[in-house]
Amino acid sequence: MAKLVQSQHPEVTWWCPQLPASPAQAMALLLEGTAAWPLEQMAVMGSSLGGFYAAWLSAHMGISAVLINPAVNPSRDLARYIGEHPVWQDPSQSIFFELAYVQELQVLESQPLPTRPATLALIAKGDEVLDWREMLARHQAGQVRLIEGSDHALSDFDDHLPQILEFLRLA
Repeated sequence: MAKLVQSQHPEVTWWCPQLPASPAQAMALLLEGTAAWPLEQMAVMGSSLGGFYAAWLSAHMGISAVLINPAVNPSRDLARYIGEHPVWQDPSQSIFFELAYVQELQVLESQPLPTRPATLALIAKGDEVLDWREMLARHQAGQVRLIEGSDHALSDFDDHLPQILEFLRLA
């Protein structure tokens, strides 16, 4: 996605920071990093826990969001992963997921969503990590692309690029 945006839409500011394991720190980084951006031209995109963050930002900032297999109850789902884990992008590195992070997620989950902005949720029925029915129930108010098969990583991502680009008004 970064290469596509940079090559076909150089006027678009692309920012995809490595987020800290702490949800509170991750949200602070995202809010601080986008504080001066024009909301009417801004959109967010995220997958899994990043999809949860993108949905939260979308609702609280009133901006569009593309959600890819978004986590719905991350405090519940991640509670069983307390401890050290390899970093997905670089297995030679690791992160330690703390109980405090589950509590930080609970705080985010408990905050009412003040707006219903435009969202496009890509939900794979073949997601081996998250329940597609929960994702659908949470995000059905926006646009939904329910995908037969696929997986949590949405390994057929390129097949969905036309719809994503159209939703983001980049087509």
